[in-house]
Amino acid sequence: MKLFSNIQILFLTRILRLFGYGLLSVILVLYLAGIGFSETQIGLLLSLTLIGDVFVSLWMTLNADRFGRKRTLILGSVLFVLAGVLFLLTNNFILLLLIAIIGIISPSGNEAGPFLSIEQAALSQITSDRSRTRVFAWYHLCGFLATAAGSLLAGFMIRFPLNLHASPVESYQRIIFLYAMIGILVGILFTLLSSNIEIQAHSNTKARQKHFGPHNSRSKVLKLSGLFALDAFGGGFILQSILAYWFYLRFHIDPIVLGSVFFGMNVLAGFSGLLAARIASRIGLIKTMVFTHLPSNVLLILVPFMPNLPLAISVLLLRSVISQMDVPTRQSYTMAVVRPDERSVAAGITNTARTLGAAASPVLAVSLLAKASLLNVPFFWAGGIKIIYDFIAVLISRRPVHTAG
Repeated sequence: MKLFSNIQILFLTRILRLFGYGLLSVILVLYLAGIGFSETQIGLLLSLTLIGDVFVSLWMTLNADRFGRKRTLILGSVLFVLAGVLFLLTNNFILLLLIAIIGIISPSGNEAGPFLSIEQAALSQITSDRSRTRVFAWYHLCGFLATAAGSLLAGFMIRFPLNLHASPVESYQRIIFLYAMIGILVGILFTLLSSNIEIQAHSNTKARQKHFGPHNSRSKVLKLSGLFALDAFGGGFILQSILAYWFYLRFHIDPIVLGSVFFGMNVLAGFSGLLAARIASRIGLIKTMVFTHLPSNVLLILVPFMPNLPLAISVLLLRSVISQMDVPTRQSYTMAVVRPDERSVAAGITNTARTLGAAASPVLAVSLLAKASLLNVPFFWAGGIKIIYDFIAVLISRRPVHTAG
């Protein structure tokens, strides 16, 4: 008898990964600064981390249906572990750049690597069209709660070792070690997946087995990729690790408070996904994306105008209530408009476009943070770019949506 079903395994691996990403996002920039890197070096490393993720993830997702979704997920977990281990073993900047490009590191606290794209396709395959958005909402809720828990634990792990006379860098290294151990557990769980997640298990024609890619939905996928890349470019200015550094510079925030703030943000963002599924069933996926995303970006721009820490945190938490409601709806929409045999690569291309869009932002954002007079500019750029994305999405919402069979 199977210990876990495929859906349970995919949810468990999502929870563990995002827990690890939440841990790392709180301390990554602080760790790099602690081992002597400049703001320019940190920004470059974050950007190259995202760029490396683009090429590694795209190659893996483009070949996932041929190589096997299960095998690809296991390979991704190996790169996850590799990144954590090698970040512990060296503080040489050039080597860390290479590790960041090849391995899987998340400076944002969000998904990195090929996991999300392949899991989206697998979940779409083993669930019905009617339940897909709801399953995606719960999938993302689990992820956000896991990120929140990881962020909270990181704050305590940083603080308590200091009381035991450990250096900040040593406490950061303990968190990175835990990150690597999580990757090992994720890989073990992936070995338990059955063949039902593979496209061949649900493919009845030879033609489908020969064509892996957006052969019928290429235009749709490319348009969505461009749109999502713009949104991600704006979001790259406020990655969770960059937010952590901004709060540290602006308010000299205690690590425990910082972890608690990210805990609250991710919990609120996660539960908003469930509400998004209900709203989408009434007004549609695109409208749900836009009508919740636009006000959240206005709130983002208001954060640096807050005169003290409690108000800044309050506005950020209020934004979190609606800021991620577009995520499950956006992903469900993408899965709806392409054929089942195109879902892995469609998810891979659109998610890769998002990562590529976000890749240029961190090096600019951290450079801005290095100058006191420009400290708040990343919020303005992020909010403004995302508002442009919202208006473009409004135009899409006026067009009829044709779903693929």
